[in-house]
Amino acid sequence: MSGWLDTVIHAPSRLQICAMLDAAAEIEFGTVQESLGLSASALSKHVSVLAEAGYVSQRKAARDGRPRVWLRLTRQGRAAYRDHVAALHAIIGRP
Repeated sequence: MSGWLDTVIHAPSRLQICAMLDAAAEIEFGTVQESLGLSASALSKHVSVLAEAGYVSQRKAARDGRPRVWLRLTRQGRAAYRDHVAALHAIIGRP
C-alpha cells in the first residue's frame, strides 16, 4: 500500500539490499555481500526474509566454474521498495 513504511524493507540492511537491486537487473550474492560488508550468513538471512515476502528471487548459476547465486527484485519487490522510498520522502517532506 502506497504511503506506508514496509516493515520487511525498513530494516537498514534490507533497505540497502533493495536499493542495490533496484539499480540493476540482478546482482551476484558476493557482490552484495562485499558492498554492504555483511557476512554470508547475515546476508542470507536478510535475503530469506525478502524472498519469503516475495520481494527478491534467487537464481543459481555457475560463473568461472563455481556455483553462484544471483539476486533480483521481483516486480512486487520493486513496487514495494519504491513505495517505501516514497513514504520516506513524504516523512521528510521531499517529493
